[in-house]
Amino acid sequence: MEFDKVIKERTATRKFQTKKVEEEQLNKILEAGRIAPTAKNIQPQRIYVIQSEEGLEKIRKASPCTYNAQTILLVCSNKEEAFHKQEYSTYEMDACIVATHMMLEATNVGVDNIWVEMFDKDMIKKEFELSDEIVPICLIPLGYRTEDAPTNPNHLKRKPLEELVSYC
Repeated sequence: MEFDKVIKERTATRKFQTKKVEEEQLNKILEAGRIAPTAKNIQPQRIYVIQSEEGLEKIRKASPCTYNAQTILLVCSNKEEAFHKQEYSTYEMDACIVATHMMLEATNVGVDNIWVEMFDKDMIKKEFELSDEIVPICLIPLGYRTEDAPTNPNHLKRKPLEELVSYC
């Protein structure tokens, strides 16, 4: 798919079919996250692919926003490993860049998705036995939208460029 089309068509899917994401598409999505830019290319991201019923149940306990997806990416970052400067760390920014790359690649290969920040991070850490330095950043439910999936009413609402950009 042309990049312009990917960035315009990518939207939040809030109702998925039970059909699983094919391994080939999933690997392309994960590869997009692997090659995403991170500060000093440290790559502190940790991606957990949740597909087992047990894993999905843990995610569903921690978030009401899984939308019946059969594959959910739990995007985390190693806060100790990430680039640090004075009192600033890039761990969250790096994970967000990685997540965005994976979402755009998902759209590119025909896999619908949504960024979910509404989840209990402490519950996720406990349920998946994540070490102290691993911080959950977002969930990305993946799959194929149902025919009756609600559309995002704000998807096409965009501020004019002049309101967002200043030339100095």
